[in-house]
Amino acid sequence: MIILKNYMEEVVLNLMDDILKDMDLCKCDKCKMDIAAIALNNLPVKYVASEKGELYSKLHILKKQFEVDAITEILKAAALVNESPHH
Repeated sequence: MIILKNYMEEVVLNLMDDILKDMDLCKCDKCKMDIAAIALNNLPVKYVASEKGELYSKLHILKKQFEVDAITEILKAAALVNESPHH
């Protein structure tokens, strides 16, 4: 079965808890999903379609830049959500 996945979603969700753990802001599920949504809306979509993830190996080369971009957007989104949480 072929799957379609936004690779940036995986990057953001994998990094988010580690980035937010030391920040003084609400970490309820609603706030965390708002942060993820805002960050992802500000990042380029990187879709991959693969049976066994062979495209993931090609994306590995760009992983560090994707992570830097994701961290930047997560921090900006966290500040925004912290100013006006919706929970």
